[in-house]
Amino acid sequence: MKATFLRFADDLRGSYWFVPSIMALGAMLLAGVMIFLDSYEGSGWMDGLPWLYAARPDGARQVLSAISGSMITVAGTVFSVTIAAVVYASGQYGPRLLSNFMSDRGNQVTLGTFIATFVYCLLVLRTIRSAGETGADGGFVPNLALLMGVALALCSIAVLIFFIHHVPSQLHINSVIEDVGDKLLKEIDNRFPRFIGAPRPDDAGQHDAARAPPTFQPEVSPTEGARRALVTADDTGYLQLIDDDAVLRVARAHDLVLRLQYQPGDFIHVGRTLAEAWPPERCDAEAADAIRAAFTVSAKRTALQDLRFLVDELVEIAARALSPGVNDPFTAITCLDWLGAALSDLAARQLPSHLRVDEDGALRVITHPVTFARFMDRGFGALAQYCATDMVAALRFIRALGEVSLGCDDPARLKILDTHAQQLVALARHSLHGFNRDRVIERAEELRRALAEPDYKRRLRDSGAWLGGSA
Repeated sequence: MKATFLRFADDLRGSYWFVPSIMALGAMLLAGVMIFLDSYEGSGWMDGLPWLYAARPDGARQVLSAISGSMITVAGTVFSVTIAAVVYASGQYGPRLLSNFMSDRGNQVTLGTFIATFVYCLLVLRTIRSAGETGADGGFVPNLALLMGVALALCSIAVLIFFIHHVPSQLHINSVIEDVGDKLLKEIDNRFPRFIGAPRPDDAGQHDAARAPPTFQPEVSPTEGARRALVTADDTGYLQLIDDDAVLRVARAHDLVLRLQYQPGDFIHVGRTLAEAWPPERCDAEAADAIRAAFTVSAKRTALQDLRFLVDELVEIAARALSPGVNDPFTAITCLDWLGAALSDLAARQLPSHLRVDEDGALRVITHPVTFARFMDRGFGALAQYCATDMVAALRFIRALGEVSLGCDDPARLKILDTHAQQLVALARHSLHGFNRDRVIERAEELRRALAEPDYKRRLRDSGAWLGGSA
């Protein structure tokens, strides 16, 4: 149930209709309140103000008709501009960024403002009655509601000015990359350390397979290896999220050890094994259904629990920028800067164990290991082949590795950075020639020499080339 609710809430945040619908309902409520106040208070008090006077039925109708007609016209224009922006973004930056534009709060509020003003004016307009009309004694003009309609029209003009500025700013490539990179940094900050249950207290046991039941051991007999119950998927699509609390609760209630086969962002289809349970005799149909309900599958990937999705978005933008048809290394540099900032933050964090225990210390869930190396491969490893073809991008690639090292104190993680520098050099030897190749090799070797020293952070900070940003 929690997984379904989280997915529904995420869909609402990313929808283009929810905020305008709420604003339209608010306009209906506001119209009812203002008409009630007009009926109760009247508008005679307005005639005593020299700058404000009560309108007559015909004039009120004309004002509200003009406002409502113009608002629905502008709303259609705003929708058309948004769709054009979405089509442009899809072609330039990649289809996976469509959700970023559709979920932009500025676009949603702009459309909602015009629709809400139209609905408000329409509802107030129908209450105006002239004297002598059927069922009207002395006529009725909701002047207070009319004044509110004029105020909403002025607010709509201000929102239109904002929208004209917002769309070009939103489409600027640096703004697009900043939006993705900022989300990635926030997700890293919110998620690590994040556990299903509590992590094992000793880091040495993080990858210790001996803690797992015999059936999950690397070296196991066929008979013992078959002693596990398989919980299969009943949907096809991308795994959006896993209700970690529900998984742990089911495992504890049935005294099971569960090994999850997929992580958010993976593609699954009907019949594939979502989780393996041991001992199998305790995993009945009720437990299997509860485990299955903790997995939410949809047609697309989201960043709800999938950090790799945000990394992939930065990689996609950079790869497109470095393609021969575009040849825009400076856009790729911006992606490398944000990617370096995110992985530098990640390098300084303690990643959770893939062996998760309950509050009593009993092993309950075995998940996919979350490692620094996998994130590096997903980001820098995927971009190495593209950056190796351009000297400017390759130099910034090396600089980004250096920036990541400044946030890292783990020798094993420094070795990973050294490996990526070696890989870039190997690719650049075949893709670049002459001065360009020599420059990239020289800067990569300078980084590798610095990483091999105990005081590598000071060496990098003291280097004028790093501080000056020439690498």
